Amino acid sequence: SDNISGGSRQKLDENAGSSNVIVVGGASRTVDFKMKESEHRKAGRRLKNMINGDMLMPRMTKHECQMNATENEPKRMVCQPIIGEGVFRFDCSEHARGAAYPSFSFANVKDREAGITTCRLPEYIPVYLSSNGQQIVTVELPVGTCFYGTGEVSGPLERTGKRVFTWNTDAFGYGSGTTSLYQSHPWVLALLPSGDAYGILADTTYRCEVDLCEASMIRFVAPAVYPVVTFGPFSSPSQILASLYHATGNVFMPPKWSLGYHQCRYSYDSDERVLKVAKTFREKGIPCDVMWIDIDYMDGYRCFTFDQERFADPKSLVDKLHSSGFKAIWMLDPGIKCEKGYSVYDSGCENDVWVLQADGKPFVGEVWPGPCVFPDFTQAKVRHWWASLVNDFVGNGADGIWNDMNEPSVFKVILLPCFILLGSSEDYIVLVYGMLMAKSTYEGVKLAARKKRPFVLTRAGYIGSQRYAATWTGDNLSTWEHLHMSIQMVLSLGLSGQPLSGPDIGGFCGNATPRLFGRWMGIAAMFPFCRGHTDSGSIDHEPWAFGQECEEVCRLALLRRYRLLPYIYTLFYMSHTRGAPVAAPVFFADSKDQNLRKVENEFLLGSILVCASTLPDKGSNQIQFVLPKGIWLQFDFGDSHPDLPLLYLQGGSIVPVGRMIQYVGEESLSDDLILIIALDEHGKANGILYEDAGDGYDFYEGEFLLSYYEAELKSSVVTVRVSRSEGSWRRPRRALHVHLLLGSGAKLPQLPLQVDAVGVDGEELHIVMPSASKLASLLAEADSRYRAMMESANRIPDSQPQELPPCKGAELSSIPVELTTGDWALQIVPWIGGRIISMLHAPSGMVHISTYDGLHDELLLQTNLYLHASCGTQWLQGEIEVGGYEEYSGVEYQSAGSSEKYSIIERNLEQPDKDSISLEGDIGGGLVLHRCISLPKEKPEILRISSGIVAENLGPGSGGLSRVVCLHVHPTFTVQHPTEVYVAFTSMAGSKFEFGPESGDLTFEGDGRPNGKFALLIL
Repeated sequence: SDNISGGSRQKLDENAGSSNVIVVGGASRTVDFKMKESEHRKAGRRLKNMINGDMLMPRMTKHECQMNATENEPKRMVCQPIIGEGVFRFDCSEHARGAAYPSFSFANVKDREAGITTCRLPEYIPVYLSSNGQQIVTVELPVGTCFYGTGEVSGPLERTGKRVFTWNTDAFGYGSGTTSLYQSHPWVLALLPSGDAYGILADTTYRCEVDLCEASMIRFVAPAVYPVVTFGPFSSPSQILASLYHATGNVFMPPKWSLGYHQCRYSYDSDERVLKVAKTFREKGIPCDVMWIDIDYMDGYRCFTFDQERFADPKSLVDKLHSSGFKAIWMLDPGIKCEKGYSVYDSGCENDVWVLQADGKPFVGEVWPGPCVFPDFTQAKVRHWWASLVNDFVGNGADGIWNDMNEPSVFKVILLPCFILLGSSEDYIVLVYGMLMAKSTYEGVKLAARKKRPFVLTRAGYIGSQRYAATWTGDNLSTWEHLHMSIQMVLSLGLSGQPLSGPDIGGFCGNATPRLFGRWMGIAAMFPFCRGHTDSGSIDHEPWAFGQECEEVCRLALLRRYRLLPYIYTLFYMSHTRGAPVAAPVFFADSKDQNLRKVENEFLLGSILVCASTLPDKGSNQIQFVLPKGIWLQFDFGDSHPDLPLLYLQGGSIVPVGRMIQYVGEESLSDDLILIIALDEHGKANGILYEDAGDGYDFYEGEFLLSYYEAELKSSVVTVRVSRSEGSWRRPRRALHVHLLLGSGAKLPQLPLQVDAVGVDGEELHIVMPSASKLASLLAEADSRYRAMMESANRIPDSQPQELPPCKGAELSSIPVELTTGDWALQIVPWIGGRIISMLHAPSGMVHISTYDGLHDELLLQTNLYLHASCGTQWLQGEIEVGGYEEYSGVEYQSAGSSEKYSIIERNLEQPDKDSISLEGDIGGGLVLHRCISLPKEKPEILRISSGIVAENLGPGSGGLSRVVCLHVHPTFTVQHPTEVYVAFTSMAGSKFEFGPESGDLTFEGDGRPNGKFALLIL
């Protein structure tokens, strides 16, 4: 039937009929989409040069579409197979297919448009509704399905019960439930109860709600029209990722040096400071490959310039870094200072490259250098212009470029939806601004050094950004929660098509403790991208800044990473060429095992299982980890430590490792090669090693060596050999060291026996197995040594957080403070944000509560509150709420569903006549929430509650300036005696509403909202 229940799953009956026609018929009624012909032509002109010159020509001008305001019944979507087996595009109708904007996510935009012939039918058919210009797409999956992906998101790895919004946001100090971060991936990976995997992409660059709140149900809500693309079901999540990469493009092949450790802070403020930090790494024997230079290198924060006092000779600085084995990466932001005589600004004006307002004038927003204009990266000519600037800039010696603030982020002004591109108020390309900037930067670096691979790091992005840039998880906090969250976020990004990511190690905002920093370094050393970074107001966050114990753990962690670099580089080659994952959740080892689906303190690095403790009071040896079924043998490099993760190798795996080095340039093809081997239950193992020049593009011409190793146990002898090779390189003459792991595969942490043998790479190597009795004895000895090592390790101390400064007028306390006048008696608890826990109004009659909330002293709401004289004490909780911010009883909601406790930084209770209380709550980024509760003496019948967001301590890197324009304070009230309360108001449309407790929770939107006044009737 075409008329189906809301959100129900439609699984095709493959036994019905004999037709192999794959296009599934739509519903009996189609949804039409209304857009004037002139608007189509305008949109067509805007899109003409967006992505690849004239490649993307919109088809919307071919026909006129109409959209009904509301569709009451969901309908099945129209299906078309695309790209490859098991991939389907769904649209609301044939007309909708023609009206959809071209894809930014697909690597080849034509792939989404061209149908293919296949006999496979989709197993799950999404359904849709249309309501007030929104297209609501729903697909229901079997009960017990788990959800993952959704891109760069905070919070749990398994996403059931969560809702996110794709809206690139400068989310400084985000919380575990923040719903919009720096990147947007309208993508869900579903793991079905059977272990099969399924993926679905809402291919829209409009703001999109990804709603997973209902179990086993995926719902996308975004402005119409857009297609959804489904992948699978396939037998494993790895196949889903490979199929997604086939559509959106594989990750760029990173230069090998970029997989080493990176050191950064905001800001190493002079070339002398940069060189001193680099020298200290070498003196202390802590591996590092890259030094990063933040915006303080610029002349007045003008991009593509250098401060003539602190960075007078950037080429000389880079030459000195290169001589010590370091690379240099420099930051470039999109905001260009409005200043005649500044060459970049003048050139941009001459070439007409700026983002425009609706009136045709350049959009101007304040960023670090002051008033700035912004390149319109949706235009091909602008991307070429930017790439030419990057080309010239790289000539100063830059080895890579860091794109920050490219959501884009603007201070003091609400950027969106007022951010105008190509003279339009459309916001469908906002989400790809950062990706297109990264693409332009990538092309510029490539132009400057044609024989080297570009390395670009971008903060903002869209699904598909992995084609051009790595990313990091933004301005995180120096907390244990954010340490744990970094695992979740790196894995979620990997599940959404971005395998090259990592956090700011130690946290960007705040001061890490020694144990937190050391533990973070141990875990992040196993992440795909590994960089330490911190804010300007924090203490030093270099590995040696937290004492000897932390320094030693950081050294061990990074030496461990560098020994594994041959393997990590191989993983990226496989990801670049075949769409294989690099870091993945542990359930990738066994997608049928329900016990693995919510594990968050473990992850797979290829076939290596990394088990980490994110608990401050427990080391990795004190936690019983959940291991997948089968053989998993623990191993180390003689570096086991309670503050480092445990490493396990899956049975049947061979992992190549290298010698200890301080930077990638120290290694050589002639170095001894080491293979770590864990046999499976059949006595076999295999693995690969990819080797090339580490940079450049000759590998595309076959200039590489890809070796396939295998090991097999027969008659108590393990034979190790190269089974086959690919590439034109000849195998170097080098020694081969084999570490064969033998053990019980016990669940408790214990090292297995390691049997070593030495041979020549490329020749067969034979290892004689010890007898059973000898093996048992050796295993016991190995376990004893491991436990002694753990017990004798110097644990990293953990210092206590600094105490809050003394408060004005009252100590931090849960004791209520009384505020009284002739008419009112209030009890207020300062420590939870000025919550009014008791409110008594003595006389009867009408009482007004005037509430102003927000910036610029704007009066937003006046509430009429009617109280009966005999009502006595009533409890009234204040909730401050809006789509991007809430403040509720001492809890900050940076976005819908995101809560984070804040601390009160000032309590001023020493008012002259005890007629007011002022409080301030720190909400991060240099911002405070100011609240004043007052009883004006001249009007004793008035109770006034005012709240506002105040910028107190903002500076470059804080992120607060861009947050302040996204945070608003709007009031709602909940009376704690609902049986005695009724609410009445007149809507903006003029309708009158009155409802009581029997009405339940109600939400009013649009013109249904109160017209500025509403009444709480307390009977």
